Amino acid sequence: MAGMPESAPAARGAGAIRRRGAAGGMRAAVETARRRIGQGELGPLPVILGLAVIWTFFQVQDHHFLTPRNLSNLILQIAVDGVIAIGVVLVLLLGEIDLSVGSVSGVTAAVLGVLVTVDHAPWWAGILVMLACGCAIGAFQGVWSAVVGVPSFVVTLAGLLGWLGVQLHVLGSEGTLNVVEPHLVSVMDSYLPQGWGWGLAVAVTALYGATRFLRRAQRRQAGLPTLPALDLASTVAGVAAAAFVVVAVLNRWQGVPTAGVILVALVACFAWVTTRTRFGRHIYAIGGNAEAARRAGINVTGVRVAVFTLSSLLAAVGGLLAVSRNQAAGTLTGGGTLLLEAIAAAVIGGTSLFGGRGTVWSALLGSLVIGSVSNGLDLTSEAADVKYIVQGAILLAAVTVDALSRRKRGSALS
Repeated sequence: MAGMPESAPAARGAGAIRRRGAAGGMRAAVETARRRIGQGELGPLPVILGLAVIWTFFQVQDHHFLTPRNLSNLILQIAVDGVIAIGVVLVLLLGEIDLSVGSVSGVTAAVLGVLVTVDHAPWWAGILVMLACGCAIGAFQGVWSAVVGVPSFVVTLAGLLGWLGVQLHVLGSEGTLNVVEPHLVSVMDSYLPQGWGWGLAVAVTALYGATRFLRRAQRRQAGLPTLPALDLASTVAGVAAAAFVVVAVLNRWQGVPTAGVILVALVACFAWVTTRTRFGRHIYAIGGNAEAARRAGINVTGVRVAVFTLSSLLAAVGGLLAVSRNQAAGTLTGGGTLLLEAIAAAVIGGTSLFGGRGTVWSALLGSLVIGSVSNGLDLTSEAADVKYIVQGAILLAAVTVDALSRRKRGSALS
């Protein structure tokens, strides 16, 4: 065509090549997703879809459900369960179980309460001692299970009862101690300034994008298959959009809750540990086949003790959050349905009860499901019996999906 630069056809050709490459990358991604679903590798998809259905249902029932104020309250509601569920996920990945996390949360909260209110210890010293107590309890239970050889179910069931007794002994006749130390209360009663919230969204996006693209470069250098750059950029853009939407919504109330930042930071930290470190790979290997892991030279005993120690440490962090939220440490701290909700959150989020499969992010997703159901039923003024029935049904459905997908994977492999 007259007047068209000679380089225009080449530019059109290069554009067509890029479009074909992008389309090919999208087709490859869709085909990979279809193959994984066909083999029973559902990932977080059922949980995300379920969460969308739950939020839509309760928003229709009560228009206050998705308001910034209620969503901020939802984050505070799930903080304790979510943190404890991280430790439960780690134990489940080993193919073990920890039934003591509720009692460990309670007894460490009692230690903190006594130190701060009775002994007048500094708040930071109380936190350090309670976390140390959590680690010691977890190490003790891990050694008893991994070294002595008593099944973890029995060891932690004994811990559930025993540490509850210790909690009652520590609290003594007081029963409940009011903890109004400002630094402790602020953990669950403070919010990030709006500017900090936006900065957090930028930091999350930058860190996630840098991590994913660095991982892609490492895989390419090693000659391993990688996602097309366009697909990876789309994923990073999705994370960025989600982060900025969350901050925008929460800033319309009081800002991003500090407890939510702690929860997400712990989830991200342990997600990195389980997927990017040798220790994390050993956890999955032991959960998949402990004997094969032992023959491969993995220190199975050491990893099990370490995981149970981390589980109790996270239970102690959950105790700290509970004390901060309730501004008290009492006989009910760590009790009630806390243990069951933490285990349910891990399983509902997609962690397999059979070991070796799942992700730490399932603790956050599962906690959101459990917390959303509880929050929504409270808004609609449903009785406690309905809440427990619905939560039980969701848990049963999640375990059923896990069992069916596991069977499907076995059929696909055979």
